[in-house]
Amino acid sequence: MSASVSKEMDRMLADESVKGRSLLLHSCCAPCSSYVLYYLCNTFRITVFYYNPNITEASEYQKRAKEEKRFIDELNKKGLPAFPIRYLDGEYCPEEFFKAVKGYEKCPERGERCAICFRMRLKESAKTAVSEGADYFATTLTLSPLKDAELINRIGEEEGRLFGVNYLPSDFKKKGGYLKSIELSKEYGLYRQDYCGCVFSKSEREQNKK
Repeated sequence: MSASVSKEMDRMLADESVKGRSLLLHSCCAPCSSYVLYYLCNTFRITVFYYNPNITEASEYQKRAKEEKRFIDELNKKGLPAFPIRYLDGEYCPEEFFKAVKGYEKCPERGERCAICFRMRLKESAKTAVSEGADYFATTLTLSPLKDAELINRIGEEEGRLFGVNYLPSDFKKKGGYLKSIELSKEYGLYRQDYCGCVFSKSEREQNKK
């Protein structure tokens, strides 16, 4: 599926009729958005939607949001994108995340808790894409080699159908996308966290380090 998704994305980006269409891009952090924005910014009019209630600590949430804004500002100042990139804050509601994953606290990374989290963020992204009048919505979550792109795409397509907006399937880590994001993070001096965001993933990462 990943290869076909990548080929379909390339075909879409080569289609002149798509150029200038609007895309609401859900972003989990600046490092993950880095390659994705480089890849898409000369095709779509992009609004980056920062919605991540899974990030447990408010200070961590604000730190990542600040980096996202800084990175977008730098891209716009460099004149890199064909169309200026917008930034849109989602509501920070960690209590809603904890309510959604109640009973799944002990699930390992890539388990059922993560699927619930993906759906929560993609549902809000689809809803926001409709309210913003976007032609498509997508997510940077598929850049991470630690996340199941097939699952994320399936959820995205389901939420897109539910809200009546086109979901853009992706596997951004392919064709060196993840490695390129690391290079861009170094180039722009981006803060790279070593866990997804929730207290559960942070605890698991700390245990793995030990």
